[in-house]
Amino acid sequence: MKQQILAAAVVALCGTSAALAQQPTLYVGSYGGSTEKVFKEKIIPAFETRHKVKVVYVAGNSTDTLAKLQAQKARQELDVVLLDDGPMYQALQLGFCDAVKDAPVYKDLYPLAKLGDKATGIGVVATGLVYNTEAFRKAGLPKPDSWEVLADRKFRQKVAIPPISNTYGLQTLIMFAKLRKGGDQNVEPGFAALTREVGPNVLAWEPSPGKMTELFQNGDVTLAVWGSGRAQSLKDTGFPVEFVYPKEGAPALLTAACPVVQSDVAEASQAFIQYLLTPEVQTVLADSQGWGPVNAKVKLEPKVAAKVPYGKAQIDTLLPTNWTVVNEKRAEWTNRWNRTVER
Repeated sequence: MKQQILAAAVVALCGTSAALAQQPTLYVGSYGGSTEKVFKEKIIPAFETRHKVKVVYVAGNSTDTLAKLQAQKARQELDVVLLDDGPMYQALQLGFCDAVKDAPVYKDLYPLAKLGDKATGIGVVATGLVYNTEAFRKAGLPKPDSWEVLADRKFRQKVAIPPISNTYGLQTLIMFAKLRKGGDQNVEPGFAALTREVGPNVLAWEPSPGKMTELFQNGDVTLAVWGSGRAQSLKDTGFPVEFVYPKEGAPALLTAACPVVQSDVAEASQAFIQYLLTPEVQTVLADSQGWGPVNAKVKLEPKVAAKVPYGKAQIDTLLPTNWTVVNEKRAEWTNRWNRTVER
């Protein structure tokens, strides 16, 4: 009897192994940290069940993932990638993305999310001002509402801004270029403003979210340029901080996705990207990651809507970045930034 039970168990195990061996595998390159946790716990399991596919999550920041695509260009291992919009435009230019096949969900997206025919926005955050509400109250200071506050001498050595290697710092440069009658085609006025007007107020050109959080918590800085999602994460800890959309406009920073060329699970790749754009997943990403929905049909609870760029009126005010120009000039701008702004 025991031998029969054992034999049956072996047969069952072999059958399960065979089924797993036949199951297709989808490799997704995306962000680590809290994003990886949310994808693995709340997003991927349902997709695997519905589509009978195994998803392997390959964590890394946008630079890491783009480097993987470059290293594996002879034979890509990733099937879908999620990148910040700047690196995504580089991936597009380098030919790493396949065409996004049409599906009903794409008709529901805001125009901001459409990155051509080979990539799509998945979520959006805004770049703006973040301030310590308690410190401002004690000092009798009004809520900051303009990019110009960064040049106010009242904040000497109390400001933090990410460097140009970070999108928030890059967009700060472009904003000040625009404010001084330049733009992405003429950033000279931006460099002049950051060097002479804003620079003396900056305690740290800080790229690390963890270090930026420490600067606020230790009272070293009371004002910063940062993303709406980052600010919300700090606020969720109980720290008295608020995000501000400056009156001159807040640049948009998109999280974008594309199906990778040479995929052996191309159909699953397309389905996964479409799944990320469904209202159910968009809601999860808004609540957990602070990514504003790019699907116009998403309905958020008021407490979640307050955390993110949300709704047509607000989404329409976000300022796009001309990544074609920026990616062409970024190395040159970075060298200049290192010589002048952060000297």
